[in-house]
Amino acid sequence: MKSRAVNRSSKLKIYTTLIGPIVTYGCEAWTLTGRNEQQLRIFERKILRKIFGQVQDENGIWRIRKDHEMNELIGNADVVRVTKSRRMTWLGHVMRIDGGRMPRRILEWKPMSRRIRGRPS
Repeated sequence: MKSRAVNRSSKLKIYTTLIGPIVTYGCEAWTLTGRNEQQLRIFERKILRKIFGQVQDENGIWRIRKDHEMNELIGNADVVRVTKSRRMTWLGHVMRIDGGRMPRRILEWKPMSRRIRGRPS
């Protein structure tokens, strides 16, 4: 991603077609905690900073791009937002399938009794 031999648009295509789907594979079943969301955002920013590279200030000093500059360049794309929207899409599919199929039965399942208190034996 740091190579200057490959242009920026090709690197973005590689990110959107290969890296993004690999990172979000199976995200429909994830339970996202705040820490997981933060780790996903950090990973995305690292990759995008390598793709877009450094920027030169008006003083001639090279520096890494800030978060708000990255958001302007990528148009506020967010891997966590994509993950949550894919989870909602998956829920819509499950709600439309037959009531007798396993995913729908698991979604609508209600436990009959409470668990026994304490650590399981």
